Amino acid sequence: MAQAKKIVLAYSGGLDTSVAIKWLQDLGWDVVTLVVDVGANADLASIQDKAVQLGVARAYAVDARAHFAERFLMPALKADALYEGVYPLASALSRPLIAELLVAVAHREGATAVAHGCTGKGNDQVRFDVAVAALDPALQVVAPVREWAFSRDQEIGYAQEHGIAVPVTAAAPYSVDVNLWGRSVEGGVLEDPAHPVPDDAWAWTADPDGSPASAQLSIRFDQGVPVALDGVPLPLPALLSELNAVAGQCGVGRLDSIENRLVGIKSREVYEAPAAVTLLAAHQALEQLVLTRDLARLKSSLASEYARLAYEGLWYTPSREALDAFMDEANQPVTGEVELALSHGRVTVVGRTAAQSLYRTELATYGSGDAFDHQSAEGFVALFGLSLRTRARVRPIEPASLEALEVQVRAVQHA
Repeated sequence: MAQAKKIVLAYSGGLDTSVAIKWLQDLGWDVVTLVVDVGANADLASIQDKAVQLGVARAYAVDARAHFAERFLMPALKADALYEGVYPLASALSRPLIAELLVAVAHREGATAVAHGCTGKGNDQVRFDVAVAALDPALQVVAPVREWAFSRDQEIGYAQEHGIAVPVTAAAPYSVDVNLWGRSVEGGVLEDPAHPVPDDAWAWTADPDGSPASAQLSIRFDQGVPVALDGVPLPLPALLSELNAVAGQCGVGRLDSIENRLVGIKSREVYEAPAAVTLLAAHQALEQLVLTRDLARLKSSLASEYARLAYEGLWYTPSREALDAFMDEANQPVTGEVELALSHGRVTVVGRTAAQSLYRTELATYGSGDAFDHQSAEGFVALFGLSLRTRARVRPIEPASLEALEVQVRAVQHA
């Protein structure tokens, strides 16, 4: 008998990938599963056991939280990366890491293919496929959900028919993805952009309009990386988990937006990202203190490009590597402390200090001790406006007509 071909499946224990095990086995694949902990607080052992019960050849589990935080989340934080100015890229940043581990397990197992549970209309399919191709183009990529084209209800029915226990029902069909950087929620009534997000969709954050907790905290950064919370040094996974809890209790991090997916459709996306929203606000506040005006402007223009590369699955590219080198250099002076107030969903910066601060009181003050040369300002302003005065002589701009406006004039009576 010919030996079964081997495939490594990125496994979560949820509906899509649990059904995918049976579907791949029916096609003759010898299935190996890989579950990766990137901060979902999942019981890896029970997920492994579930895969074994479904008849897989071998079930791998990897605790990648520290690796994820250091190699993927911190570069994105240094870049202030937000897709379309809103999304902190939580799921997008985890996909290249999971793809990298899929390839590593495939090499160890001698597998000829890897598989994931992505749909045909989402972004994740691109992120996985492109990352795997960048790391090992010889590996085949199989996407069962994309190929079988089940509706959500049909997929739930298939699971029930084959005795596959899944934590999803037709009554509450949310699809949830969780890691250290955030939580995404899709499906059900959320697909109607006119429908408010139901309370049961939120899990990490208190209602900002209710009476959530409030908090004062400080975050210490070292070259753009958070290293301490309220003066206590913490490993990155612990710091992010603590911030998710504290900021979430204050209602911070709820995001509800219409997003332009890579495949060309608009989708309603609901996210919770308390730690990410808080850290981005603090990081940007510290940058304002230490970056020169031109560097800050250049970095801001590159932040959107960094976010686009991550969102579109172009992590393993020379462009991202080059941007990382720039962001690392730009973050060299981003060392200091930021004081924050969290309340009713808002993050307010109340203080910031840095050894390499470019803020100088003697230049900014209007009080005593003012060291600014006011006389030099007249020549500066004259030169700054020189091109506009030259243009005005050649092509004058007519001011607004007083006759066309409602003008009130009151004369002063002199005795």
